[in-house]
Amino acid sequence: MIEYLRGTLAELTPTLAVVECHGVGYAAGISLNTYAAIQGKKECKLYIYEAIREDAYQLYGFAERQERELFLLLISVSGIGGNTARMILSALSPTELVNVISTENATLLKSVKGIGLKTAQRIIVDLKDKIKTGTVAAASADAAGLSGLLNTASVEVQEEAVAALTMLGFQQSASQKVVLAILKEEPDARVEQVIKLALKRL
Repeated sequence: MIEYLRGTLAELTPTLAVVECHGVGYAAGISLNTYAAIQGKKECKLYIYEAIREDAYQLYGFAERQERELFLLLISVSGIGGNTARMILSALSPTELVNVISTENATLLKSVKGIGLKTAQRIIVDLKDKIKTGTVAAASADAAGLSGLLNTASVEVQEEAVAALTMLGFQQSASQKVVLAILKEEPDARVEQVIKLALKRL
């Protein structure tokens, strides 16, 4: 069993990190929270969960133990697989997720793609006694209402965000439209912020 990987961050996208350890590159699926935590670093440490099935062997990586613990709790819920759990952890930070569950906020939870009301309620019922109540995270920010042409940095953010959303299963045309709209509202938004906003609109 792999507990964690520590090594050179060879490749990084908003959904995948490749960590090179002693000449071997390990590809691990990651959430936006982990992406934001390791972005720009040459070396990183990821806590690992190994998903082993007859037809697939996949690694999931997490910058913090708490995020991995929440991931394990999520996939223990009937109907929640690894990719859905990663989607939830991309739309909500660990602190936000803990508070959503502890306050039984099914409405916010079902705003995540692929999570209906029944699934949101099941997550809350199954996990509310297993998590520790944390402080509510302040997650509101005023949107800048300026629109205009995208600068070079925004074009890179746009391309990376659309690629990540496509990998998560969204149609490219729909992703492109939503990402452009977000970047017109918030031209200085970082790629992980754009993807988080897009997840709530798609």
